[in-house]
Amino acid sequence: MNQTSHSSLVSFIWRIADDCLRDVYVRGKYRDVILPMVVLRRLDTLLEPTKDAVLEEVRYQKEDTGATEWDDEPLKDASGYVFFNTSHWTLKKLYSTATNNQQILLANIEDYLDGFSDNVKEIIGRFKLFEQMRHMADKQVLLDVIEKFVSPWINLTPNEIEDPEGNTLPGLSNLGMGYVFEELIRKFNEENNEEAGEHFTPREVIHLMTHLVFDPIKDRLPRILTIYDPACGSGGMLTEAQNYITDADGPIHAHGDVYLYGKEINDETYAICKSDMMIKGNNPENIRVGSTLSTDEFFANRFDFMLSNPPYGKSWNSEVKYIKDGKDVIDPRFQVKLADYWGNVETMDATPRSSDGQLLFLMEMISKMKPTSASLLGSRIASIHNGSSLFTGDAGSGESNIRRFIIENDMLDTIIQLPNNLFYNTGITTYIWLLSNAKPEARRGRVQLIDANLMFRKLRKNLGDKNCEFSDEHIQQITEAFLNFAPVERQINAAGDPEGIAVQIFDNADFGYHKVTIERPDRRRAGFSAERLAPLRFDKSLREPMEWLYDEHGDQVYQPGFLKEQAKQIAAWCEEAGLTLNAKAKAKLLDTKYWVKLRDLLATATQIMGDVGLEEIDDFNAFRKTVNAAIKARKIKLGVTEKNAILNAVSWYDETAQKVIDKKHKLTGAEVEALTTHLGCATEDLADFGWYRQKDGSYLTYETTAELRDAESVALKDDIHRYFLAEVKPHVEEAWINLDSVKIGYEISFNKYFYRHKPLRNLEEVTQDILALEEKADGLIADILGVEVATTLEPAE
Repeated sequence: MNQTSHSSLVSFIWRIADDCLRDVYVRGKYRDVILPMVVLRRLDTLLEPTKDAVLEEVRYQKEDTGATEWDDEPLKDASGYVFFNTSHWTLKKLYSTATNNQQILLANIEDYLDGFSDNVKEIIGRFKLFEQMRHMADKQVLLDVIEKFVSPWINLTPNEIEDPEGNTLPGLSNLGMGYVFEELIRKFNEENNEEAGEHFTPREVIHLMTHLVFDPIKDRLPRILTIYDPACGSGGMLTEAQNYITDADGPIHAHGDVYLYGKEINDETYAICKSDMMIKGNNPENIRVGSTLSTDEFFANRFDFMLSNPPYGKSWNSEVKYIKDGKDVIDPRFQVKLADYWGNVETMDATPRSSDGQLLFLMEMISKMKPTSASLLGSRIASIHNGSSLFTGDAGSGESNIRRFIIENDMLDTIIQLPNNLFYNTGITTYIWLLSNAKPEARRGRVQLIDANLMFRKLRKNLGDKNCEFSDEHIQQITEAFLNFAPVERQINAAGDPEGIAVQIFDNADFGYHKVTIERPDRRRAGFSAERLAPLRFDKSLREPMEWLYDEHGDQVYQPGFLKEQAKQIAAWCEEAGLTLNAKAKAKLLDTKYWVKLRDLLATATQIMGDVGLEEIDDFNAFRKTVNAAIKARKIKLGVTEKNAILNAVSWYDETAQKVIDKKHKLTGAEVEALTTHLGCATEDLADFGWYRQKDGSYLTYETTAELRDAESVALKDDIHRYFLAEVKPHVEEAWINLDSVKIGYEISFNKYFYRHKPLRNLEEVTQDILALEEKADGLIADILGVEVATTLEPAE
């Protein structure tokens, strides 16, 4: 079908909405009728030539075999498609026999729709088409809509026909019908700007993605080729990819079979996608409805190519229960095996924060990659993300683990930064991630970053947030840069502004870092006082409501049953105070035994204070010994938690106090050697790792203080000890490295790699610009600056 006929057909269908639906639907709802009617009419036209054969098969199954249920396979054979209709109705017959009786028309339509095979009836149900028809019948426009779709002036059949004036209307192939359908979807999405980007990726972005995925191996495409999109929306990615590789006039042409697979959670867009597959002759059973994250629908499948634009910035809280049991990940798609700093391989969490699930879709695709043992080409992935996938999440977090797994397994090939405002529903910067598990030798161990942020042309009219697009030239330039895999320096124009494309190549390890905890010794001053012990009466986490209760009721709080009687008052006070307590905290607050336990601890601490005295000292080690001696002398039974609660209540950090000793270690020569081997240092460097040698040959370790604890990010290619000696030790002499805390993280920062400093203009240039404006400001600026303005300004040198 030529472009003129294609455009004419789209325009004709587009006008149906305004002609028939203007007073029945708001403009944003036109698509709810037009799209399913296009699908219905196309399927109807495909079945028209074989209608008699299907009805004969229906008669045979009813009369000759006495079947009570249809045998679908003979009916499919009779229709020539994977779908059929067993009713005697067609849309043309419904229209030609219709009267003004809307009830009879609806009954006939219901019989017609009910005659379709189950796969079509599912699509009709997802579209809620019969409900729409009932509404149109109620508004007296249903027959008008049917009339438009069976009009002799348009041709939705595969065969060439003549219009009433004898003009030839070319037949519409499945591929051509797909183009018409996609164009209608695009136009409706543009009309509905607030929804456009939710299910629709700009066509030029998909064109770019297909080039990036297929061009590097265009001469080696497999004979049987599978393509998957785990968030397929209306199917644009899938159909555009199929069109690209099956177009006989395109840059590549696959001579084998192409199979499309997808999953979509939204009913309407699922119906659009599935019907589009059916219209084009693809297997509609490969399109599934539901949450990709909750159910691994294609568990047994592996795919050659995967393209997707998953939702970003979208919570997956409702699906957590399918992926995690408490803190444990139970879905193997979102687990990864990674080595810790010491080389021990562990199964680690690969789930991002619950407020943004986009990386889960990437992990879903990775789980569906073909191993190179099964296919020399492995699998290739193109996935769109926002910036958070590049850097969100600290070392050891799910997001960082995902990046680390991808990069350390050498799957990340290229990331391309796209222009802002390229998509319909967001103006933020987006990125295309390109993955392969069979990178060519020249690309192994390296990652290419392409900054195409400046590659765009402005639209004449904004479409939602979209105010720019790629031209064919932009797509070609980006694709060439991708294929060349070579650095490209950004060009600077005459005005000093950057333009064009920039490319940098990095080693995999350039994105990795060690997150190292830097400790400092705790130094504590201590001394008993009644004021310092008083807070022991209350739980630290419940201090505010417990203090209020005690101030209000005094020792009554220790009487059995009293607190439960006050439950409503306590709840009201907490609500008024803006406090939200979970079930466990509420139970503690109303537990009389718990209150008594805290009161007894305060009484015990008061007794100890009487024995130890009120003197403040700057040696917590000595103070702790004295308190332990007092506890032992009174034969008081205190658990570690209770004892620490007392000590913490009467001590505080003081940088002038003595260091608090954690433990004294008497190590043998073999134990020292084992320690230095573990830490990777010499004996004289043990202090840098928190082991301090004493004169008697023993080693002291010190307690740490959380308030002074710090963390440093050390590049994977750097040495942690070297970094510590150069960057930390000169500034904090008593700090040490907690090597057992080290976590490995990965992040990618386009701003850091592509930032170009633009120097400020000199003062003379700025002054000349200001004075040039002065002629329009009646001397006001000159008065402020205290300068005279010449009648004619000379240009700045």
